[in-house]
Amino acid sequence: MSPPGNGGTAIRAEGLVKTYGHDVRAVADVSFAVAPGEFVAVLGPSGAGKTTLFRCLTGLTRPDGGSVSMHGRELGRLHGRALRSARREIALIFQQFNLIRRLSAVQNVLAGRLAVVPTWRVLLRRFAAPDRQLALSCLDRVGMLDRAYARADQLSGGQQQRVAIARALAQEATVILADEPVASLDPESAASVLETLRAVAAAGVAVIASLHQVHLAMSYADRIVALRAGRIVEDAPVGRVDAQAIERIYERNGEAA
Repeated sequence: MSPPGNGGTAIRAEGLVKTYGHDVRAVADVSFAVAPGEFVAVLGPSGAGKTTLFRCLTGLTRPDGGSVSMHGRELGRLHGRALRSARREIALIFQQFNLIRRLSAVQNVLAGRLAVVPTWRVLLRRFAAPDRQLALSCLDRVGMLDRAYARADQLSGGQQQRVAIARALAQEATVILADEPVASLDPESAASVLETLRAVAAAGVAVIASLHQVHLAMSYADRIVALRAGRIVEDAPVGRVDAQAIERIYERNGEAA
């Protein structure tokens, strides 16, 4: 299912296949597209293929079949500078934040500029004024400007995850992939992080987040894409996903919705 037309397609998967060993098909003929400004939640039981799908979307894993396109450019056909440019448009947010704990929030956000500034500036942490202004602006967007100069290890889990989102914004990504971004957070922090991701999407970024918590997906996402055994079993706006659909997503593994 293609998303509604609101500025074309930011990222598209076409017939993705990934097999491990001789017969373990982690992703099987997966196709879907996400538009700028859309927040898609990927659901599915453990082992459904969510992580493998994310790795294929980012290029960390090469699919055995199918393709991934960014704004109409097929990543598998790009090389050199064109490929690096396309990959800069995808930012990853992980469950464990991946911040440098001894650095401040703003210094962690500035790491998002790695692909567009000289390496020596990153190593010496001597960023130009416009980059610093951008980093502070990104922290402001996620409600963390008042903690800009606090060390990452002095922040709560939810605050660290919002800094990670700010880092993705500083990268000027047009697509954000969040792999279980709230799995290790308490309910209040999880809600704050998902509110932030929803606001980022509303500003025009395509957001795809894999989630285990069905109620959070239904509360914050625009659309649900559900996997089971590597295949898409549901792709619909949140308002059209009912309790029976949730039961079908998880029934084979005996998980409760």
